[in-house]
Amino acid sequence: MLLGIVRYIPMQDNIGFLKFKQDYIHIIPWKIAFYTHVFSVIFALLAGLTQFSSFILKEHRRVHKIMGKIYAYDILFINFPAAFIMAIYANGQLPGKTAFLVLDCLWFWFTYKAVAEVRRKNIKAHKEYMIRSYALTLSAVTLRTWKIIILGFVYVDPLHLYMIDAWMGFVPNLLLAEWLIRRKRAANKKAIALS
Repeated sequence: MLLGIVRYIPMQDNIGFLKFKQDYIHIIPWKIAFYTHVFSVIFALLAGLTQFSSFILKEHRRVHKIMGKIYAYDILFINFPAAFIMAIYANGQLPGKTAFLVLDCLWFWFTYKAVAEVRRKNIKAHKEYMIRSYALTLSAVTLRTWKIIILGFVYVDPLHLYMIDAWMGFVPNLLLAEWLIRRKRAANKKAIALS
């Protein structure tokens, strides 16, 4: 991810992903949204990763809180608006645009709910919403991974690949997150029943 971000530092309009966005490169809100998203999403990825460390949570609660705030502010106030603008102009016609709009709205909602639940001291719900939120944050990674996997087995033209990849980037992540949440709930119920 970091290498993918660094290549955009010269802010040239004809490198990487921008090669496929030449129709939109002149739209100033889109261009601002693109660079905002590219250069700030890494903070959400890194800050979110720290939120699942038991060691940091127990031994360095202040770090947990600071990183949690960085994560939440990054998504709610920086990346949600930027990604929303990008989703409107997404490749992949209506299926691609719809996938990214759904992803962005769910990303905002789960992150917002994680913040709201921790403020209400509902730690269990906070953890569950953070798992969902981070699963969607990781779609930045899985979207690229699925593209490599799919093209490793079959040729798909770029338009249809983008339509498929837009959904595969986050739906499996969310399904895995829900499975982990339900498994943890079942384990907790079993532990309570045995005690």
